[in-house]
Amino acid sequence: MKKTLEELKALGTQCRGDILKMTYVANSGHPGGSMSSIDILLSLYSFANVFPEDPWNEDRDRIVVSHGHISPGVYSTLAAYGFVNREEVISGFRHPASIFEGHITRGIPGVEWTTGNLGQGLSAGVGFALAAKYKKKDYHVYVVMSDGESAKGQVQEARRTAKKYHLDNLTVIVDYNDIQISGHARDIMYVDIKAEFEAAGWKTIEINGHNYEQILSALRIARNDGYPTAIIAHTIIGKGVSFMEDKPDYHGKALSKDELDKALNELGIENDVEKYIAMRKTLEVKPHEKVKLYYKVDVNLGAPRVYDKSTDNRSALGRAIADLAIANDNVVAVDCDLKGSVKLDFLDKERPDRIVEIGVQEHNAAALAGAMSADGIVTFFADFGVFGVDETFNQHRLNAINNTNLKVVVTHCGIDVGEDGKTHHALNYIGAPLAWYGFKVIVPADPNQTDRVVRYIAKEYGNFVVAVGRSKLEPIRKEDGSLFFDENYVFEYGKMDILRDGTDGVIYATGSVIPNVLKAHEILKSKGINFAVINVSCPYDLDEEVLRKYSNFVVTVEDHNVLNGLGSLIAQEYFEMRMMPSKFIKLGLSEFPVSGDSKFLFEIYGLSGEKIAEKIMEKLCCK
Repeated sequence: MKKTLEELKALGTQCRGDILKMTYVANSGHPGGSMSSIDILLSLYSFANVFPEDPWNEDRDRIVVSHGHISPGVYSTLAAYGFVNREEVISGFRHPASIFEGHITRGIPGVEWTTGNLGQGLSAGVGFALAAKYKKKDYHVYVVMSDGESAKGQVQEARRTAKKYHLDNLTVIVDYNDIQISGHARDIMYVDIKAEFEAAGWKTIEINGHNYEQILSALRIARNDGYPTAIIAHTIIGKGVSFMEDKPDYHGKALSKDELDKALNELGIENDVEKYIAMRKTLEVKPHEKVKLYYKVDVNLGAPRVYDKSTDNRSALGRAIADLAIANDNVVAVDCDLKGSVKLDFLDKERPDRIVEIGVQEHNAAALAGAMSADGIVTFFADFGVFGVDETFNQHRLNAINNTNLKVVVTHCGIDVGEDGKTHHALNYIGAPLAWYGFKVIVPADPNQTDRVVRYIAKEYGNFVVAVGRSKLEPIRKEDGSLFFDENYVFEYGKMDILRDGTDGVIYATGSVIPNVLKAHEILKSKGINFAVINVSCPYDLDEEVLRKYSNFVVTVEDHNVLNGLGSLIAQEYFEMRMMPSKFIKLGLSEFPVSGDSKFLFEIYGLSGEKIAEKIMEKLCCK
């Protein structure tokens, strides 16, 4: 892998030609920034401990390219070092049948993280560096990023975190070409990048980003200086082709035929693009095979806890996470200054070395948690629902794209938050994650089910959201008074729990309204009306057999946005099953609720036991 200066210079010329060819063949892409970054990329992949013949070697250095639009530069570098096939890159770039998409994709040999949403790559790098520390590995993490994205607040969040956790295994290289889409970066939003890194406690080195000797020297210093270090590499967009240099126009535009001829001639490279155009025409118009990375999860789940007295689901959640971290070195939780509320205080007291405290920096926390989870650490990201779901929507979307192994555990969901009011009522913990393809949502009914759910998700590779409320709940009991979720209970994803049977209708419910629904059941029963009560803990995966059995008069109840939650999912499922219940009622929230004791709010918004029973009786009386 190690290249001489002469070899690097030759590869620099070759890769510039490949960048121009692949973007011309695709008639799209970002050649300008790729050419300003190419000398950095070639030097880095030569210097770092990476292995083309064994690209996922656990001891490899991790390289994150934050500005994923420079994919032509990354792909040409990977081809130059033998990670991927050069002809497939040039001919297939941005074609649906090719893995070489417009922005780099995790799982392509040599690519650690799918990027493109600017400002998140440094957080991912921090996550990988933290994972190395937890695993007691000495691999180094490199983040290549742009100057334009340095204006983002999440970048500053990540800088602070790296300093706090003494991430001396992290090096950033900033491609400082001073160009972004609209012009010169200094005119659009000036950022004193060097000063901001230094203010956050980093070491900095300034170099010429096209001088291989300076790049390699800076990399050697940064790897061994005992600090997180930022290399500020001054570059020129379009470097190597005179008419492209320092021109914003070439940020995201392929060259014309005449421009390509002129550029390749200037580089001294043969123009053989017709060969690649012909190869491209043979590609099928179909999606490429999915590129996804997994790892085997090995976790000791320990003994489940059984709660026989009233407690809150969030305490059961926090207690289970602490149990797992005590039993396993590969379990870590990320907190955003809420550990007393989300109940990570159990973990903080009993295994403080397994909690990452980020403070009020949710965007950074969600992104670095995702990267940690992708690198062998079973990671719980704990937060209030309104922050952990709504505020971090984009970060979790990118985690989903990266096929991470993240456990998003959110408390204070719905109007059970009560007095905090409408800014804190999380009403989309079921609806929002639907957009993060592959995430599974679980809304446990009581502390005992919560305990089993947390242990279940720890052993399953994949992304989960576990949503709970704030208030204390009585453990759910059978009609004979015994615990429903007792010591023999095992959580099964997708299983609906028939808490009460009935023949006159059914109430499907989830989460913190379950006690109110059971009360409604008793009220109705006292009037000779017998409704089944079914706990739906997994709203994305509904049991058709149960839905068919209980389908004559259907009521759904949720402490959630009524427009996109449980009720809508059940209605859609019935529609797809070509079934039409004789009556259907959706009860939930249709506006941002006011502040107040949660008991008052359940009453005001029609979710108390009495109000639920009243709605059902009104419908029964209708002709």
